[in-house]
Amino acid sequence: MPILRVKEIRDMSAEDRRKRLWELQTELVRLKTMIKAGGAIENPARVRELRKTIARILTIEGEPAPPKKEEKRKEGKKKT
Repeated sequence: MPILRVKEIRDMSAEDRRKRLWELQTELVRLKTMIKAGGAIENPARVRELRKTIARILTIEGEPAPPKKEEKRKEGKKKT
């Protein structure tokens, strides 16, 4: 199960996304450090979940903003 779903990420404000991204990256670094130190982590699948969620957030951040409804209507009504 993903940590955050795409709909939840899109519903967040840009500031909330950046804050959540920072938290997830910090947790990922902490888990990777534990693994490198030779310790066993409780849930190894968590690393994969974190990486995928971080990628989702970064992908959504990089998407162009959708056009506003007013702009869409103007494009559709072309006078001939």
